[in-house]
Amino acid sequence: MKKMLFLIQLPLVVLVAGCATGGGGGPAAEAVLQPTQGNAAAGTVSYRQRPGGVQVTAEVSGLTPGAHGFHIHEKGDCSAPDATSAGGHFNPAGKPHGDPLHGEHHAGDMPQLEAGADGRAKLVADLAGVTLDSIVGRGVIVHAAPDDYKTQPTGNSGARVACGVIRAK
Repeated sequence: MKKMLFLIQLPLVVLVAGCATGGGGGPAAEAVLQPTQGNAAAGTVSYRQRPGGVQVTAEVSGLTPGAHGFHIHEKGDCSAPDATSAGGHFNPAGKPHGDPLHGEHHAGDMPQLEAGADGRAKLVADLAGVTLDSIVGRGVIVHAAPDDYKTQPTGNSGARVACGVIRAK
C-alpha cells in the first residue's frame, strides 16, 4: 500500500515542479524594477526566449496614468539616483531609435507601457531579433513620458522613473 501511495504522489510532484518553472519552456530572465530617486514606480519584467526573439512580460505600478517609454539599456547598472548609470538604449546594430512594431529601431526599443488611472501597467510583447543571451546583464528602464519613436536617440521619453537589471533565472 505504501508503494502505491508513493507512485500516486510522484506525478503530482512533477506537475507542481513544472508549474514553478513557468511551464512555458525555454530560457528565462527577470528584472526587478526599483524606483529612481523621488519616484514610486516599481515592478517586474520577465523575459522568455522564443523562436525568433524574446517575449517580454511587464507588470509595473506607481506610474502616472498614460504612456511611458520602456527600453532595454546598455548597462546593468542602476546605481545612479536617476539611473543614468544604465547608459543609452541597447543598440548593437547601430540602428536609429524607432517603434519596435514598425520599421527600424534599437534592439532595446520596446512597446510603451500604458498605465491606467490606478498607476498600473501590464504588457506582453514579442521582441523580434533579440536573444536572451544578448540582454541578460543589461538594464531595463521605465521613463516618465511617452516615447515619440522619432526623437534621436531616445524618443524624448523624459526622466527615468524605474530601473532594473535583467538576470537569468
